[in-house]
Amino acid sequence: MDERAFYKESQTTKPASLNCTYCKSVETYDLRWLVRTKVDRLPGHADERDRAKFKKAQSYMVLLDDKATCKKCRRAFDISGVKTTAFL
Repeated sequence: MDERAFYKESQTTKPASLNCTYCKSVETYDLRWLVRTKVDRLPGHADERDRAKFKKAQSYMVLLDDKATCKKCRRAFDISGVKTTAFL
């Protein structure tokens, strides 16, 4: 069974304060996150191995953006200092 059957997926944005690596300005940017929420029940066609995986599964968020564009100098810079995965 595919692990994606254990989750409902949605997207959300969360603000983060980031430093531009070029002009050193600090601004707040809205970063896109993929939210995977664990479903209430395991699908009916699961076997014992799938049940064990489902028991260990947790809801989590994954950062989708890897770059941000500076609001002042308009250069793209890598996002650093933000965890890429967060458990809910």
